[in-house]
Amino acid sequence: MSATLLAGAASLMPAGSASPPDNRARLDGGTVVVPVKGGQARVDPATLGVTARAADGTSLVLSAKAAQDLGPAGDVALRDSAATWHYPKRGLTVTARERAGRLVVEMRSARDSELTWPVSGVDPRASAVQVPRGEGLSIPAADPWWNSERAKLAGGGAIALTDGLTMPFWGWTMGRHGVSYVVPTDIGTTLEFASRAGRLRTATTHAFSEKEETRGYTVAFALTDASPVAAARDYRRWLVEHGQLGSLERKIEENPQAGRLIGAFHAYLWGDGRSKESVERMRALGLDRMWLGYDADARPMTREAVNTANKAGYLVGPYDSWSNAQDPATADAPSSTWPAPVWPDACVRGADGKVKTGFGGRGCYVSSQALAQAEPTHHYLADRTRSMTANGANSYFLDVDAAGELFRDHSPAHAATQARDRANRLARMEMLSRERKLVLGSESAGSWAGGVLAYSHGSSTPVSDHLWALERDRETWGGYAPQNAPDLFFRPAKLTSDAARAMYDPRYRVPLYETVLHDSVVSVERWELGYYKLPEQQTVRALLAMLYNTPLNFTLDGASLKKHGPEIAKLQRFFSHLQQAAGTKAMTGFTRLTADHRVQRTTFGDTALTVTANFGSSPYRGLPGGCVRAEVPGVPDRTLCP
Repeated sequence: MSATLLAGAASLMPAGSASPPDNRARLDGGTVVVPVKGGQARVDPATLGVTARAADGTSLVLSAKAAQDLGPAGDVALRDSAATWHYPKRGLTVTARERAGRLVVEMRSARDSELTWPVSGVDPRASAVQVPRGEGLSIPAADPWWNSERAKLAGGGAIALTDGLTMPFWGWTMGRHGVSYVVPTDIGTTLEFASRAGRLRTATTHAFSEKEETRGYTVAFALTDASPVAAARDYRRWLVEHGQLGSLERKIEENPQAGRLIGAFHAYLWGDGRSKESVERMRALGLDRMWLGYDADARPMTREAVNTANKAGYLVGPYDSWSNAQDPATADAPSSTWPAPVWPDACVRGADGKVKTGFGGRGCYVSSQALAQAEPTHHYLADRTRSMTANGANSYFLDVDAAGELFRDHSPAHAATQARDRANRLARMEMLSRERKLVLGSESAGSWAGGVLAYSHGSSTPVSDHLWALERDRETWGGYAPQNAPDLFFRPAKLTSDAARAMYDPRYRVPLYETVLHDSVVSVERWELGYYKLPEQQTVRALLAMLYNTPLNFTLDGASLKKHGPEIAKLQRFFSHLQQAAGTKAMTGFTRLTADHRVQRTTFGDTALTVTANFGSSPYRGLPGGCVRAEVPGVPDRTLCP
């Protein structure tokens, strides 16, 4: 490849300058060299292979060559501190530059195509990959189980960055170093795991599409340290730099009701659990903070029960969904019944013109664009919200809006790209939180929704495909009967050993979501996985929640409250102590204290709180196995053994 400098060096340098600025890209033979924080990165325009040399002299492979044939590269031009070149065969233009200490590679395609790049984890030093599946995992590259079919990871198919991960980044540990990969152009981008010679690697594919408005693709590489949360720290820094990190403190200032989240456990109520008497019992048990939700069915909480919850200092609100519409004559849930003509005129349609069937084969997915266009005159969303909160509810759970399953709507009446769908969702979530002043939550919230949400249900759970298989087995997992206490939520279930390992083995769990968003969004596990649903995981789930300073969630009716109420109150008292110290502060540290990763420590704020959890069976410096200790400056340490 010819790699000539198109602009003369003298013309690029300020008068009287002896050398270019330190952040300026340059050519070294045929390689583009970009200074980055902690060393320098090198991009080979012939292949898109990326390497780096750390400040201590260590050489690292950040990406293998692109998987597709790029064809010959054109000449490299150096302008405005960046290097730019073209691949005429693919109609692809690439620019590499330094930004905020990272190597940022931006691509623009003139035609629809796919590119698999970067291909990461290929460095011989690559020892573990960090991926924000739910809260987060750090997976050893050579772990036999994770490389096997049983793990349902390698060869399990492409993971969309928009909804398969809670945040659009991943990381690799390489000896004493690490690498962070941030993809702000997450729409149209997927991450896939493969096993090669017993070792994991990752490949990222971006679909360039004019109709989807994804002709641009950006990847930011950063050199980090070897911490399993280093990539999360880098992504948090990226959000701060781009003004996209929300603040719980600010949300509480704007709506003081959001302050009731601090110290609160979360519970979905069924049957007589929604009664005034059950709420009074919670308060009598000493539960001073709770978030209480109820399904949007024909039996919402009464105004009397809601007023009792409000007086107790609780948050209370419906579980609603704006994504499903069904024929009103046969709809199986009130939340799926909309005023005509939402069904079927507002249904998302595919490229073939057919209605996109809704979740679980029910009705259709509702187009956010159709609702947005109709709102100024028909007020479907405003009227629905007023109806749902007429009982005095001060909170709202909007199912799936922030989960990232975005739709390309091909309907001529309300066409929308995935990017428009996301913008519509953000706008209507903002309406609920900032205009209606409801303390808003959504399902498995992606980081892009962190500015408008106060809490997220599901983002704490690293969901594995094993879980979906178990939940489909209604004989053992349970279904929607009986009506007042469905077995799906109340019948204890046993995870398979593979599911338990993939989701709850503390050796692989790392707080990526909390490292990024602890002081922005309150994160909780999935609503169908209440604390008592999985008896064998109760201890590890309690320890993880306390270690990460995140709430436990419960499914309660009158009988379960009577049975478990004292234990819930004990757990909440300990959790309240953690939250009073650091409920709105950033998670500032995570460390594994033992070689087997079974003793772990977190810190919050400027030494405001230190939490140590012992997931093992042997004591660690006075902390028994199965226990967690909280250290707050100026007060005696507290220990919980759930």
